Amino acid sequence: MSALLLLASTFGLVFALGLQSQLVNNGHYLGAFLNSAAIGACNLVLFKLAPDASGLEIAGYMAGGPFGIVAAMWVYRSGWARRAGRAST
Repeated sequence: MSALLLLASTFGLVFALGLQSQLVNNGHYLGAFLNSAAIGACNLVLFKLAPDASGLEIAGYMAGGPFGIVAAMWVYRSGWARRAGRAST
């Protein structure tokens, strides 16, 4: 179970960081502000679970990042994030 939580939190963290980069670079203040909460929440889960990780849990941790960044790129380029952030400018 903690392997899945590590995968999900790493996915969420890298997704949020990738999205944050796009939001900040394109001046979407509200989107960047709200996205920061997601970054913090994912970090809290990682800080709680990662220190005791071993074996399959480490694999889950490592797998979440690549999928997270590709998903963030797709979501931003698809226009969903740009439409959501446009309301803040």
